[in-house]
Amino acid sequence: FGVCSRMRLLKIAAGVLNQTPLDWLGNRENILAAIAAAKSEQVGVLCLPELCVTGYGCEDAFHSSGVHATALEMLTSIVPETKGIAVSVGLPVTYAGGVFNVAALLVDGRIAGFVGKQHLAGDGIHYEPRWFKPWPAGVQGEIEIDGFQYPIGDLLFEVGGIRIGFEICEDAWVGNRPGGNLASKGTDVILNPSASHFAFGKHAVRQRFVLEGSRAFNVTYVYANLVGNESGRAIFDGDAMIACGGQMQAVGKRFSYRPMVLTTAVVNIDVTRMARARSGSFEPEIDGDESDVIRMPLDIPAVGPAVEKPEVEPWMAGETVKEEEFTRAVSLGLFDYMRKSHSRGFVVSLSGGCDSASVVALIATMFKLAKAELGFDELLARIGLFHNDVSKPSEVSDLVHRLLTTVYQSTKNSGPVTRAAAMEVATAVNATHYEFDVDGIVDAYREIVSSAIGEPLTWDKHDIALQNIQARVRSPGVWMLANLNNALLISTSNRSEAAVGYATMDGDTSGGLSPIAGIDKAFLRNWLIWMELEGPADIGAIPALNSVNQQQPTAELRPLEDNQTDEDDLMPYDVLDLIERLAIRDKMMPVEVFDQIVTEFPNYERSQLGNWVIRFFRLWCRNQWKRERYAPSFHLDDENLDPKTWCRFPILSGGYDFEIEQLKTHLQDS
Repeated sequence: FGVCSRMRLLKIAAGVLNQTPLDWLGNRENILAAIAAAKSEQVGVLCLPELCVTGYGCEDAFHSSGVHATALEMLTSIVPETKGIAVSVGLPVTYAGGVFNVAALLVDGRIAGFVGKQHLAGDGIHYEPRWFKPWPAGVQGEIEIDGFQYPIGDLLFEVGGIRIGFEICEDAWVGNRPGGNLASKGTDVILNPSASHFAFGKHAVRQRFVLEGSRAFNVTYVYANLVGNESGRAIFDGDAMIACGGQMQAVGKRFSYRPMVLTTAVVNIDVTRMARARSGSFEPEIDGDESDVIRMPLDIPAVGPAVEKPEVEPWMAGETVKEEEFTRAVSLGLFDYMRKSHSRGFVVSLSGGCDSASVVALIATMFKLAKAELGFDELLARIGLFHNDVSKPSEVSDLVHRLLTTVYQSTKNSGPVTRAAAMEVATAVNATHYEFDVDGIVDAYREIVSSAIGEPLTWDKHDIALQNIQARVRSPGVWMLANLNNALLISTSNRSEAAVGYATMDGDTSGGLSPIAGIDKAFLRNWLIWMELEGPADIGAIPALNSVNQQQPTAELRPLEDNQTDEDDLMPYDVLDLIERLAIRDKMMPVEVFDQIVTEFPNYERSQLGNWVIRFFRLWCRNQWKRERYAPSFHLDDENLDPKTWCRFPILSGGYDFEIEQLKTHLQDS
């Protein structure tokens, strides 16, 4: 049992996996690789992520009986590979007419049982109650699989003399978490298989409940999350943590480009047992009823005492954690989206402005981050595009040249500054860059429509239409490049623009993926300066971004003499972003928003701030249909506006007319 010098030592592991919904063979391959790696390192207990057999993001496919049957088929093929080890794997099962999200514990080549998730994530990006039923606490049953009966429910396992319990993802985020009951039954190890999406600052929250769980319950606590862009919108950061008695024993690498990462630690079971015995608050359950305890024999490998200390990646301790997290999360999201959609790279309409330059910088950095972790040969293998290519890329700059195409599309309203900036950024990252002059196409459309309606189109009368046609004629050419390359066309709209509809549908919103639609413009502008001067740790800066950072953001759709800027069209971005957070995230009404922002921006006239609040609410309501049509975006925080996964709002509404009149009266009275 791993007893050495009166110590019961256990080597335990959290296995982080990059899974894909319904990729049965690929998911099984990653699971088996993790099991093999754990066994080679003499691990006794391995925790793998939630729903790792099927993938977490299967959506309504969880209601397919065929999916459940295939998941069990995959499970039974994994079981024989668990000889000499205990492994938890996640999958959906049907029981008593309901579908449950369960963790199966496999021990020494046998199925020990299935633990049901008790608390389902049903807010924000999560929709688990649509597919699953919560398992009630304290309830056990039996499930038949291939003619054999197995225990299912709220279970505790005693494996080789060590007691193992479960908190499955959301179970640890709630006040009445199952860990308290597990502790009263003398649990030694709590496994937390998770599928917890990335959001800024979320790692610190997870770390708190892992440490507190290990301390309050006097257990070894193992947390294993998914990694990568699993199904399109959600990015998983691959958090892996092992804590013992309130002390962190091991922390895994986040945002890994590998299909599987193992984080291990050696823990002393006797230490947590005696700590629990000394605790005045510990009240053991001694009623003698252990019907929920499943005992399984296992000869746990003997290991020496722990010598390693938890290592935190240096970038996680700096002052630019949000910039680092944004870079690494979106870069990994782009990488997996490209791989899993079987695309041959990316195409970006590079305007020379902030948004498109941000996307280009993220793609270029993506390749550098992947190469830094994997090495160039493994990077090529992971991409999987150059198996039979005799002239395959030989370095990262060559790879970027093959897989990133940019195009600057000019009209008479485009200026030399943006043209030069686009060329400079494309050259700096070694993208394949083109310049298209689309002015003739714009003139042709103007002539066709002008002839049809019998009057000339002028800026005085037809401003929006004349702006939009320029954005729209840029779409077909860049789509053609994407089709020719079998590549992803990237839309470059940001969240601030999405909030007020400051984008041309079928123009600059064209694309199959909108990676920065979940982040605000103010952050992007500051992030670009950081990328110009510093950049992510061990990767470095892109100094050529200076040519973008020196400009005021502009759509360049009106005549040059108008000196058009985004903020003149809308309002200052810092004001817009605060209004958005108050109105949409915090659900404040117009008067409440106004009263808040007047304290934040005393440098503006009250009447001007009031007009900006009114403008925001009008534009927000008027443009919900645009947000419904945006390409999929990445989830980054709780300020997301994506109506498919986070912020639902009616396409047709009263437009806050009543509330805006209240604000106008409030302005007059003040």
